[in-house]
Amino acid sequence: MAELLLELFSEEIPARMQARAAQDLQRLISEGLKGVGLAFDTIHSYVTPRRLCLHATGLPLTQPDREEERKGPRTDAAEKAVQGFLTSTGLRLEQLQKRATGKAEFYFAVTASKGQPAQAVIAGIIEKTVREFPWPKSMRWGAGTLRWVRPLHSILCCFDGKPLAFEIDGVKAGDATRGHRFMAQDIIRVRDFSEYKAALEKAFVLLDPGARKARILQQATALAAAEGLELITDDALLDEVAGLNEWPTALLGKFDEAFLEVPPEVLRTTMRTHQKYFSLRDATSGKFAPRFIVVANLLAADGGKMIIEGNQRVLAARLSDAKFFWDQDRKQTLESRLDGLKGMVFHARLGSVYDKVLRNMGLAEALAALIPGTDKKLAARAARLAKCDLTTQMVGEFPELQGIMGRYYALADGERAEVADAIRDHYSPAGPSDACPAAPIPIAVAMVDKMDTLISFWQINEKPTGSKDPYALRRAALGVIRIILENGLRLNLTPLFGDQAADLLAFFADRLKVHLRERRGMRHDLIDAVFALGGQDDLVLLVKRAEALNEFVGAEDGAILLAAYRRAVNILRIEEKRDNRSYDHQADPARFRQEEEHALFDAIAEVAAEAEAAAEREDFTAAMSAMTRLRGPVDAFFDKVTVNADDAELRVNRLLLLSRIRAALETVADFSKIEG
Repeated sequence: MAELLLELFSEEIPARMQARAAQDLQRLISEGLKGVGLAFDTIHSYVTPRRLCLHATGLPLTQPDREEERKGPRTDAAEKAVQGFLTSTGLRLEQLQKRATGKAEFYFAVTASKGQPAQAVIAGIIEKTVREFPWPKSMRWGAGTLRWVRPLHSILCCFDGKPLAFEIDGVKAGDATRGHRFMAQDIIRVRDFSEYKAALEKAFVLLDPGARKARILQQATALAAAEGLELITDDALLDEVAGLNEWPTALLGKFDEAFLEVPPEVLRTTMRTHQKYFSLRDATSGKFAPRFIVVANLLAADGGKMIIEGNQRVLAARLSDAKFFWDQDRKQTLESRLDGLKGMVFHARLGSVYDKVLRNMGLAEALAALIPGTDKKLAARAARLAKCDLTTQMVGEFPELQGIMGRYYALADGERAEVADAIRDHYSPAGPSDACPAAPIPIAVAMVDKMDTLISFWQINEKPTGSKDPYALRRAALGVIRIILENGLRLNLTPLFGDQAADLLAFFADRLKVHLRERRGMRHDLIDAVFALGGQDDLVLLVKRAEALNEFVGAEDGAILLAAYRRAVNILRIEEKRDNRSYDHQADPARFRQEEEHALFDAIAEVAAEAEAAAEREDFTAAMSAMTRLRGPVDAFFDKVTVNADDAELRVNRLLLLSRIRAALETVADFSKIEG
């Protein structure tokens, strides 16, 4: 068995593209190998700023012999069709096989091909992969036709310890690569992966992105600890910096403490966005520290002194700009900025951001009345000011700080703390890992901002379709759902949604299914079952029902009773269609002839009353538990009683009794929606 080593060496690959590129390389080569019958034991891909690498083990030296089969025309087809099939396969008529398929007989062409040497087949797979690689953005250079993310300099490809000889657009494959751009410029020649990885590390290149991240964290943490500081976690920045450096070296810098009067979010954003620096805080007090970690791509002869000094000068200029924005923005109140929103378009058909603010204010007052402890005037005030920081210089420079800066400016203007917090939190939750607002005013303003967006886009019929959701309406709905559920808000959404209520509730049901499936592992059909009762727009209540139903169908008694329900419903469906009538009235006990009928009737009456009372007090677990007591009487009824009796009146009465099973079980959900 043989090993395959592939490296595609180029100019710098953008950090944001690296992880996906490594995945695509592994996927495409894997599919190519499997497509030609070359099995392998393991396959892994790696990426650095200048190289994509793949390593596969357990490959055969020769492609296995293969037999290919093509289905042709029917044996009684026109002569022209048969001749065309023969021409395309290169076979004679007597070489075709005849097989009966269904009601007709067809010709089949079966051709055997001898396996080729694996190295020749692999070279073709690699060339196809390189030429068709799915870069988000690519370029051509020189006189060639190849498109790659950046100019491709070399291809290292070894199979079974020997270099493969092939060429792609003038770039010849071989056994050569290079190490670090500055610290190891000599040609490196290798024949297998272990030799390759060790040679790269000796040449100051860490092949594995995970190893580079670990090195950055270890060095940065040690530098911080030596100063009584700790690193502020930033996984996205760590991924990016690891993608910018082949031999990352962490260095500790500092900035003037005078800049600490600027909000820490501004300092951190300035450092991470423009300079890719890690921020630090005091390990004891937790306060933002006037220090930073910069990651260099080399080991400097002076220990990094000049690198640190250069970065400190650049950062001082950046922070001076940020402080200027901070000082200038505070010269104008948020309230005075409101008119500036008139010139900002929210949507061509929905007006300006100012128009949205006015809608938010009205909706905030209506919603505040439904949330206990929420002051309507404060909610409206927060909604009025929430977007005003969009006109500030700071948010113009750092859009990701919208809302956050609004809070600081509101506090500087003397606004109430809960109003300022609502301004900060009204975009939350921005994603699945983002926290939801938990105080009344922030809850109200965050909900109305999302609800107005949904209602407005529904009014102009701009709804998500398929995978397209340009206005992030699914995220907005999920945000509302999370706020409601995580805060246990008992709201009827229908009045708030107005004319769009029916369609929006269906959309929310879809989002709720996704949320409960991803967060709690709940089946989508159980959500359908509770929504199908109609008039259900209290999400907290719906989830309570769904959780009780989930527990019910997962228990043995519940599963058996569900099967009995389906049996009853199927009988009723058939007989109602045949008789052209509905059996949904009470059965007459005077017409019962068997003990099992009386027992089932009494059990249904008792259980239905108990379940209804439990549902009224929202104890759906107790309601479902009561239902399980029907299992015995229902089993006995189906075992001993003939529903479709010869006596017409007896048959009708027994069908009416079956309808009571259906009605009783649908106290908490529409069981017909449950799958399986």
